[in-house]
Amino acid sequence: MVAQNFVVDLNKPLVFQVGHLGEAYQEWVHQPIVSKEGPRFFENDVLEFLTRTVWWAVPVIWLPVVCWFIHNSVQLGLSCPRVALFVVIGILIWTLLEYSLHRFLFHIETKTYWWNTLHYLLHGCHHKHPMDGLRLVFPPAATAILLFPFWNLVKLLSTPVVGPALFGGGLLGYVMYDCTHYYVHHGQPKTEVPRNLKRYHLNHHFRIQNKGFGITSSLWDSVFGTLPPTKEGAKSM
Repeated sequence: MVAQNFVVDLNKPLVFQVGHLGEAYQEWVHQPIVSKEGPRFFENDVLEFLTRTVWWAVPVIWLPVVCWFIHNSVQLGLSCPRVALFVVIGILIWTLLEYSLHRFLFHIETKTYWWNTLHYLLHGCHHKHPMDGLRLVFPPAATAILLFPFWNLVKLLSTPVVGPALFGGGLLGYVMYDCTHYYVHHGQPKTEVPRNLKRYHLNHHFRIQNKGFGITSSLWDSVFGTLPPTKEGAKSM
């Protein structure tokens, strides 16, 4: 593929190539290649390994952490109904964060070498190769790093008793998000609700990529006016 006289060789590691596309990067990255075979990112085998994550690693690693945080609030004396309430609030906060990150960070427009490279690593790769099953969920090591500032923010804005339940709810929301994201790409839903969710998200990939930023639901798209227009016969997979 040629853009600004630079040819991206899809048979070579991509990460350090895509930055050279400059202003043409946005057009290139939003022309999806539908293949379950993911591209190679790095020449280095260790770096390449770190970019690949099986979907089930997310619930296996993080659900015990969710339970531990929620249990802490119970141990500190928070009643079960209030624990449930703050867990639900945490999930709701996550859905807003999910929407905001997807809309304002993952879809930021870049045109310089390093910003293109960073964007490709963060989200561009997913739009270029949307069916790459090993790059649909966030690598656990990166998640662990990001959890520290979020936990400190929760501690700052809540009480020691409420904080763990709230954070546990937010982390549970993240687990639900990543598992849902994998499912809408690779699952074969049989009922109406998950079928509509799959259609809704793949519509974001293949028809109108500047709308439909919700993954687990269209709630915040409805609130902030980014619902995609309905269209009969929209692409689904």
